[in-house]
Amino acid sequence: MRKPAAGSRQVEPRTRFGQVRRLSTGLAVMILATVTACSDSGSTTDTAAGTPTAGTTSGTPAPPKPEPISVSELPLPPVTPSDAPGSCTVTLNPRGTGCTGQNVGLQAGGFLPDGHTVVALISFAGAPAAPDPASIYTGSQLIMVKTDGKTFPGGDPWKCITCGLPAANAASRNPQLDYPQPFGDGKRVLAGTNIIDCGSHLLTDTGCTPDQTHIYPIRFNNTADGSGKGGLIRELRIHPDDVHLGFNSVNIANGTYGQYAYFGALAFNPAPTTGVPLSPRYDLTDVSRLFDPTDVQPVSVSPDHPDELVYNPAALSVGELRGFSGDGKEVAYIGYPAESSNIDVFAADLTTGKIRRLTSNPEYTDPIDISPDNNWTVAEDTRGTDRQMFLAGMRGIPPITDLITTSATSSTRNNGQRRFFQPYLIDRYGDRGSYQGQRINAAGDGGPGSVNDPNWNARSDPRWSPDGTSIVYWQALAVPPACGGTNPLPCETSTEPGGRTDRLMIAHLTSRTPLNLPAIAPLASDTVPWGTPYEPGSPVPDRPHPPAGTYTLPGKKQGSAKVEITETPDRANVSSVAVTYTHFSDDGETFLDGTERVTSTRPAITTISVDWFSDLTQTGATNGTKKTSPDGFHLTIDILTNIFQATGTLTTTIDGHAYTQPANGT
Repeated sequence: MRKPAAGSRQVEPRTRFGQVRRLSTGLAVMILATVTACSDSGSTTDTAAGTPTAGTTSGTPAPPKPEPISVSELPLPPVTPSDAPGSCTVTLNPRGTGCTGQNVGLQAGGFLPDGHTVVALISFAGAPAAPDPASIYTGSQLIMVKTDGKTFPGGDPWKCITCGLPAANAASRNPQLDYPQPFGDGKRVLAGTNIIDCGSHLLTDTGCTPDQTHIYPIRFNNTADGSGKGGLIRELRIHPDDVHLGFNSVNIANGTYGQYAYFGALAFNPAPTTGVPLSPRYDLTDVSRLFDPTDVQPVSVSPDHPDELVYNPAALSVGELRGFSGDGKEVAYIGYPAESSNIDVFAADLTTGKIRRLTSNPEYTDPIDISPDNNWTVAEDTRGTDRQMFLAGMRGIPPITDLITTSATSSTRNNGQRRFFQPYLIDRYGDRGSYQGQRINAAGDGGPGSVNDPNWNARSDPRWSPDGTSIVYWQALAVPPACGGTNPLPCETSTEPGGRTDRLMIAHLTSRTPLNLPAIAPLASDTVPWGTPYEPGSPVPDRPHPPAGTYTLPGKKQGSAKVEITETPDRANVSSVAVTYTHFSDDGETFLDGTERVTSTRPAITTISVDWFSDLTQTGATNGTKKTSPDGFHLTIDILTNIFQATGTLTTTIDGHAYTQPANGT
């Protein structure tokens, strides 16, 4: 049995005393890593593009100047006109290294440490039958793609990593290879719930051949005795120290579909004696759940005034883990909204729990990556589309109805498989004033196939190069049923080679100087102090909520809100929230009056229905209204399929501009 690559931990076989001893095999030196984040106070004086400009009187730097960005497309295998065996002919690919279908099955991954190679998931199609050597280029596989115009020794700008592996080298692998992320050692890739390992060879070396490559599954133990297949985990993210892993795990409780985020250490187990599979694997050890039910919650009853509600913006409320800061000191996540119906990304210090808000635009975001030096975020966001403005366009509404609406409001961001994301570059101080980031692919004429064609939508996740000068992302073209037929959006004919409907893109930040950063040291502790130690087999905790009752929410500057909360008969969930605002203001500049009432039900575990009645007026620095039609706004949506279907209307008008909801089915 080969040893795992350096940078992983190893679980030794059980001793006769029944204990497992975990040994650290050391960390591989990362070619490029990160430095400590800059302070939240003070400012810089360098006004070059890509650098925050001089500070404002509040201590937050003025927004950065727009910088030059060059966007181009990266090469992929040729397209075969059909999936029939043998349709990928030598005419299409003379080297016999595979074809894809028009639906590439693409998902972009991160950069290898060389900074000139990225990994990606694609689906090969049309391979000839065995024993033809090209028969290995079939199905969903992980490839590497050159970003500098060069080729691999075989002559292609791409090379398959997982094609042709001996069955014994991947006997216990898990099926999915999504969200591929290279380790800093250049020898391993996290893909789905697997780690692809080329042993002593760099993935780019000619010695990294199929017989040298193994795929090991990752197991999350969820039983007290270590038995069984382990728990289901999703959206895995490597920590920059190459030792730790962030992930999410779904739970169903009280008829509600939910999830918690977790943080643990990866330990290679060459000979497991419990659990499935009983073959070499990576175990998740010393796991923390990033939630403490005894900690302060985002919306809670005041401990000093039991008839008052308190909104706690500093409360740690990790909904879905999305990654880590460049230096690994912070975890990035989708959190409880800071403003009503506004879904944003936050970062929390893994040691202190201090929170910073990475985005605040009222549109939706979740695919993000933080730069190696922590100074920038690339976010894929619906901003500019007005997709979510009918819900979130009025700023400064406290997130009280969000106790029951967040699942619904976050699900309206998509139309089935169609995303409305585009990539944006945002400095570490976030959206402020007129600065709402810089769209990365703004150049172009907007026509079919252009880099800013609105029918080509970004998909998760974007990734920074190790030197901070490039960003890779991928896009998918809107296809039926998200266009055409009964959908009012006409389908666009792809201008890509072979008519493919996915494309792999790279943005070069041409004025930036490459970073040269020190290696990341392993974290001093496996545990997260503000989380709770995970005990396999223990019950999943409920998220606390304010009990039924009538409360007052005082404005921080002026006015108040009367809040009425109703629970389900079993008191497991909140079923209705009604709020009456009276000249409510948290900032002393805008003032909110009127009423909002929302009732929520769950027709199925993944389906939510909301009955929404809103009649709000905002005055002061901003003048606006948020109003439903007289019969209310009634939305039923599946949180997994995201097909918008509503009766009635909800319209938000800000300074004379009206934002309306999407048409049903769009």
